[in-house]
Amino acid sequence: MAIIPILLLFLLCAIKEVIPYSVHWKPTWPAYRVPIILPQSTHNLDKPEFVAEAKLEVSSPCGPQCHKVSPLPTYEEVKQYLSYETLYANGSLTETEVGIYVQRSETESRGRSRMKRQIYGYDSRFSIFGKDFLLNYPFSTSVKLSTGCTGTLVAEKHVLTAAHCVHDGKTYVKGAQKLRVGFLKPKVKDSSRATNTSSSAIPDKMKFQWIRVKRTHVPKGWIKGNANDIGMDYDYALLELKKPHKRKFMKIGVSPPAKHLPGGRIHFSGYDNDRPGNLVYRFCDVKDETYDLLYQQCDAQPGASGSGVYVRMWKRQQQKWERKIIGIFSGHQWVDMNGSPQDFNVAVRITPLKYAQICYWIKGNYVDCREG
Repeated sequence: MAIIPILLLFLLCAIKEVIPYSVHWKPTWPAYRVPIILPQSTHNLDKPEFVAEAKLEVSSPCGPQCHKVSPLPTYEEVKQYLSYETLYANGSLTETEVGIYVQRSETESRGRSRMKRQIYGYDSRFSIFGKDFLLNYPFSTSVKLSTGCTGTLVAEKHVLTAAHCVHDGKTYVKGAQKLRVGFLKPKVKDSSRATNTSSSAIPDKMKFQWIRVKRTHVPKGWIKGNANDIGMDYDYALLELKKPHKRKFMKIGVSPPAKHLPGGRIHFSGYDNDRPGNLVYRFCDVKDETYDLLYQQCDAQPGASGSGVYVRMWKRQQQKWERKIIGIFSGHQWVDMNGSPQDFNVAVRITPLKYAQICYWIKGNYVDCREG
């Protein structure tokens, strides 16, 4: 065998986990047999210059049909795409080549620039206000990158985001070496002077508290592809913080087919740059999909890229509802649909291979990464 329509209702649903599913049917997380991805060799690269401007979104002309007719990558090509660079806080850089091993044979089917517009009709985004929401799960898992993007807490010291937030496909962006992750926290106002009593703290506005990034992993599929036909498929990166963040995080999971998603919908929250300092939540239907990408029309603006796309489904083994990150919001595409241009927002799906890679980056071993 080869080893090869009321805002409060939606917010309550999001936080209190009261989504009105039928008592006779529960959307259940499927069990996937996850491949094994192991480092084979690591060597040093020249220190990058950090000269690229940070992009808050990425665009590609290759739409669903373009991806569906693309030839399948060879085993060697997939190994190249899943090999990765690691950038350290001191500016040093390494490249790691990987081997891919699976328990059984399986076939994986992957199967013009205009003014950017990412709001579709009525703006259906919700700004999340008040610490009772912002500091509660799942909204508390959304963090802001110092380069302007969004990320999601996926482990005690790890943040999942989009690769283009730290690398433009050719080189690392300005600020990538001293990258920081911001956590929204209440700004405390000392009212002792006004009341002439003992010191008391009164929550006021929210502010960001920042933690430095220790190292950053970026797949070579993004660096080689540079957002062309295959580059967008690998627009993800994992950041390791210098210290634990001490918040509840959201686990990653393999993306089910769109038809198996609850209501066919996805959810994500991000720091859209047209609403500075606000965390913005949205949900929408998936319109199309390929093996690597989800096409949807969730309202979003630059700054939201890198947000973790999640769904909530039933975990049969633990007999409970569980949210998981199944993708990373990447950017915007104009797609030729039967001769007429149509625009989509795009999320990179976490496939079994990507799950194995990201999980290995987090865990440091493959034993804990066998099921997605």
